Amino acid sequence: MNKQILDYPLFFLGFRTFFALAGLFALILIALWASIFDGSLVMDNYYSKTVWHAHEMLLGYCVAVIAGFLLTAVQSWTEDSVVKANQLLGLCLLWIYGRVVPFYSELLPDLLIALVDFSFLPVLAYFVAKPIIQSGKVKNLLLIGLLLLMTLGNYFIHADVLGFMDDSATMGLTLIVAMIIMMILVMAGRLFPLFIERGLQGVMAIRSPLLDSLAIVTSALVFMLLVFDVNGLVLTIAAVAAVIANIARVAGWYVQRIWYVPLLCVLYMGYAWIMMGFVFVALASVSLVPITLAIHAFTVGGIAVITLGMMARVSLGETGRALKVSNTIAIAFALINVSAVFRVLLPAVFPVGFNTFLLVSTYCWLAAFTLFVFIYTPILTTASVGSKQG
Repeated sequence: MNKQILDYPLFFLGFRTFFALAGLFALILIALWASIFDGSLVMDNYYSKTVWHAHEMLLGYCVAVIAGFLLTAVQSWTEDSVVKANQLLGLCLLWIYGRVVPFYSELLPDLLIALVDFSFLPVLAYFVAKPIIQSGKVKNLLLIGLLLLMTLGNYFIHADVLGFMDDSATMGLTLIVAMIIMMILVMAGRLFPLFIERGLQGVMAIRSPLLDSLAIVTSALVFMLLVFDVNGLVLTIAAVAAVIANIARVAGWYVQRIWYVPLLCVLYMGYAWIMMGFVFVALASVSLVPITLAIHAFTVGGIAVITLGMMARVSLGETGRALKVSNTIAIAFALINVSAVFRVLLPAVFPVGFNTFLLVSTYCWLAAFTLFVFIYTPILTTASVGSKQG
């Protein structure tokens, strides 16, 4: 029976399993959160309500996408198997247990709940780092460093819940957001120009190592200040510098024709939301908007838009399909951006309408991921087309 399960295409490569889990969890998580937020659902939980929501968005949904991407990309970079089917199944079960056990806080020891959730990132880092080190592709170890810093952030969250540290959950969550955005910025410099050149015939994206470095350094500085809760003029200057550096960076990749290619457009829009996040950090540093709007620009905007776009692209490419999405998925891309508009931009301008905007944002999110799950579940659970292995 186990052999039959492991022979199923869902366990051929990491992107299949974890993208499928990420899509389903994006629906379940936000549906649950909407019910918990409005008080219509009350559930025992190891975390507080807001910490659970943030933790599961980052270490549930986002980490599932990261796991699927890295387990697949590292195999391509190193030309070596990262995980076997049985190991992939074990990783998936560990991730699932981490999502489920917090709801059994009345039955299970808090330390066990923390250990189950905490163990996933170190195990993932081990499986990803091993072939990188063996192949000598050491420049990719930067990604392992980011995973380990995310692990540190998760430690701060659990240390707060368990009473080992005081008020450290916010620092932990901020550190995790920072590391996910930094991972996106690093990979964007490697992949986005390449995607544009392959997707638009005759286009040569302009790459600038100097601008890449400035964008990474200024962005990292902003996040370091946020993690250590440094406010005031220094944060304002750093955030403005990050906006300018990132605009200069992506300007070299910009071609007007990207707006006619949804798989390119969605990535560019996601990067725009990250830059918008830095704008909101600058505004929050002078008390013009709450810092939560900046965080949601990074998460509902940057992270959600880019991860949805990357899952769509990687799933097509790795299964031998043409890199062209259906109109249905193009609508999903539009909906996830509309969700961010209603969660970030409109509350900034019309704060009195927050509850209504939040409801619309929730519906748009659920619609976007419903479309993704509907279209991509058959792609992720069936064999590749043509001669493509994976």
